Amino acid sequence: MNLLLYILVGLFAGVVSGLIGIGGGIVIVPCLIFIFKFSQHAAQGTTLAMLVPPIGILAALAYYKGGHVNLPVAALLCLGFVAGGYLGAKFAVPLPEVVLRRVFGVCLLIVAGYMIVK
Repeated sequence: MNLLLYILVGLFAGVVSGLIGIGGGIVIVPCLIFIFKFSQHAAQGTTLAMLVPPIGILAALAYYKGGHVNLPVAALLCLGFVAGGYLGAKFAVPLPEVVLRRVFGVCLLIVAGYMIVK
């Protein structure tokens, strides 16, 4: 049963990501915590591991074909993301669970507030 549920969560996250461009972390991390009872660390680590294959390639291709991809900017963002992801993980791993969960929640609130106001 969990196998199908994991696939459905991934499908939902993929649809939302392709539709509005959000990262899987906003959808998948909370699902892993609340539905599957993962710890915050395990949810974040699992979501990052999911990103290792080029999961967004087909969605990006659709946007590219529509003329909505700036490849030089995407490449620069990718370079920064690789380095930033490593540094962020080095900081996150030793943090206590409650601190990491609160940091994640505050980030979601800030993004939500900005998107609603702007």
